[in-house]
Amino acid sequence: MDGALEDTARIARDLIRFDTTNWGAGRATGETEAAEYVEAELRSLGLDPVLIDAAPRRTSVVARVEGADPSRPALVVHGHLDVVPADPANWSVDPFGGEIRDGMLWGRGAVDMKDMDAMILTSLGDILRSGRRPARDLVVAFFSDEENGGVYGSHHLVAHHPELFAGATEAISEVGGYSIELAGKRAYLLQTGEKALVWIRLVARGVAAHGSRVIHDNAVTKLAEAIARVGRHEWPVQFGPTTTAMLAEVRRLLDAAPGEDAVDLIERTGVAAGFLRSTVRTTSNPTVLEAGYKHNVIPDRAEALVDVRPFAGQEEAVLEQLRELVGPEIEIEVVHHDVGLENPFSGALVERMVGALQRHDPGAAVLPYLLSGGTDNKALSVLGITGYGFAPLRLGPGLDFPAMFHGVDERVPLDALAFGRAVLTELLLDA
Repeated sequence: MDGALEDTARIARDLIRFDTTNWGAGRATGETEAAEYVEAELRSLGLDPVLIDAAPRRTSVVARVEGADPSRPALVVHGHLDVVPADPANWSVDPFGGEIRDGMLWGRGAVDMKDMDAMILTSLGDILRSGRRPARDLVVAFFSDEENGGVYGSHHLVAHHPELFAGATEAISEVGGYSIELAGKRAYLLQTGEKALVWIRLVARGVAAHGSRVIHDNAVTKLAEAIARVGRHEWPVQFGPTTTAMLAEVRRLLDAAPGEDAVDLIERTGVAAGFLRSTVRTTSNPTVLEAGYKHNVIPDRAEALVDVRPFAGQEEAVLEQLRELVGPEIEIEVVHHDVGLENPFSGALVERMVGALQRHDPGAAVLPYLLSGGTDNKALSVLGITGYGFAPLRLGPGLDFPAMFHGVDERVPLDALAFGRAVLTELLLDA
């Protein structure tokens, strides 16, 4: 089987088989074995990678690749090795089995983001084993803890080992460069920005009592009412420069009427709407509830976690509105905050990413878009590094790609992996 499997799929499969689950807040199985696998692959290419632990078993890997023109600023090419949890009871395959079925690779991390990790390794292999060099120096990084905001990964390395990124000015990573279908025409979304990240905890306090009593000061009830208001709140539609440019291209490709409502236009993009509808408004999704310890005991504390994704620079205004929504009896604690990014859809690197995609898929349009989630580019921005999402995948129209991120039965087509390897190889030789 291995002999017939293209190298990108083989490496991605191997990485999926390392359970690198990250529950957040420091709780994780750890990335060490996966990092050691990556280190061995890099050493086989003649590189000298370093392993860095931000905490026990929280291992990142970084290597530097000499470019053809080392006088140019370096490019960071990065992925992450951790994944979000997967409940095997909900999957049709073992989420950590790396199964090949129906022309696809299945497993947790198949798209987020062990596919790109594998593409990086095979693209480097194609270049270095042929005796060539990338166009400029590369800093190749495989971070731990991205699914926890990079506390034990990219942010740790940026704060404690900034020398690893010396001379780098730009970066590429996940959640961009993948194809969508618009009215039967293929187009690619190149990620040029990310919304900000604010993870908050809501805390309600009340009176502890026997479950049979009449207690109006019930922490669970107060929290439930607050959570319902937050989860149902409709944030206003907003258009920044990235989304405005994207929608102009969507309008052209769909041959939409000039006055068609932008939100309606997004709904006409098919499965792509799963990502795009959250690019035009703040989101505040409750994700975890915790309260109580016994059926007949009213707890004096209840709490919830909420994932808030505002636009860059609007974090404080959004927090203030959330305080109004939940009311004075609910405390709001900020658990983690990270910046939003919005970079231009222009410049030499963007032109080369667009060119590489269009040479491998002639006639396809390439659009900028604002990612509703976040990547390790947030941490790199602290060092002045401009980051883009470019994990190129040519996908068929039937795959609901947005649903694969943190979803059940995560999978990626094998031919998309081979496509991504070829496009990324060309980019690294040219960029």
